[in-house]
Amino acid sequence: MPADERAVLQAERLRGLIGRLLAAGGLQAGRLAEAGVTGGSDVRLEDLARLPTTTKRDLWDTYPFGLLAVPRDEVVAVHGSSGTGGRPTLVSYTRGDIALWSRMCARALAAAGAGRGTIVHNAYGYGLFTGGLGIHQGAIELGATVVPVSGGMTARQVTLIEDLRPEILTCTPSYAIRLGEALAEAGLTQATGLSLKAGVFGAPSYVLPSGELFWGQDRLELLERALKKLAL
Repeated sequence: MPADERAVLQAERLRGLIGRLLAAGGLQAGRLAEAGVTGGSDVRLEDLARLPTTTKRDLWDTYPFGLLAVPRDEVVAVHGSSGTGGRPTLVSYTRGDIALWSRMCARALAAAGAGRGTIVHNAYGYGLFTGGLGIHQGAIELGATVVPVSGGMTARQVTLIEDLRPEILTCTPSYAIRLGEALAEAGLTQATGLSLKAGVFGAPSYVLPSGELFWGQDRLELLERALKKLAL
């Protein structure tokens, strides 16, 4: 999409979002009013820097449903963090949100080379974390064949990869390395006919050998080097 057309679409969607937030009332509506915004027509893309945003603290302070912008009975799913540090950080989804998230995940898979009939080995966790079910729904939206193996049970994952011959692997960066080690130990590498062609890795951080945290996109080259050492 040309940049000028994209800017027009973004501005239109921004105005629509502002209108919905103001109509819903609550925390964000109050913040927008304090910023002098009375309607979607008051804002342009150039105004983004001055508009109030939602923080994780807001989600904690209004836990569990205090930031809903729709009636509670329109919520069809709740996802969030794993909650290892106490209460999870929750986000509610409507049917429209699920459809949008599915399309976004389908686009990510397509960018990795997936298409109709492509076998996607989904080793993201299925649960509160939104990635597992998101990739699952995205694969179906794309017309791919999803293997919903979830995380863990590494020996079974190796068997499924050997038998079903998926082309795409989806999981967290840390589990990609663990699974890569297990595949190499089982003698499954590119040289011996491993079917995997691409991976879609994201979500939880992990600690590098140096003690530094891996936060994602800026360190994917480290993951790539680790997998290449395993001949994957």
